Amino acid sequence: MADKTCTVRTRKFITNRLLGRKQFVVDVLHPGRPTVSKTELSERIAKMYKVQDDKTVFLFGFKTKFGGGRTTGFGLIYDTLDIAKKIEPKYRLRRAGMMKKPEGSRKQRKERKNRIKKLRGKTKNKST
Repeated sequence: MADKTCTVRTRKFITNRLLGRKQFVVDVLHPGRPTVSKTELSERIAKMYKVQDDKTVFLFGFKTKFGGGRTTGFGLIYDTLDIAKKIEPKYRLRRAGMMKKPEGSRKQRKERKNRIKKLRGKTKNKST
């Protein structure tokens, strides 16, 4: 097979001071190899931009070109973990393992919410 390395390039690099992050488009060249994992890419990008904490790097929206060998996605590097937790959507925080998944099925959560709506006063506070 071809050599198993991959090349990571970033473009459209912007420093967004208002949101406390750096944002960019990630191009990954990986001929003869399946799509590279996000964990491997985040480690590479953290090393490339000299980031202390790998958890402040968020990668998403990757699409592999037809025929393989090239993947494009989007990346964010937050200045601190607190800013990331404040700004990032909850689903991305769950993916990164920084937030726990809600327990029970969706139907159970909705039924519980509607049961609580019928209660009044102290019993309402007790049931939550």
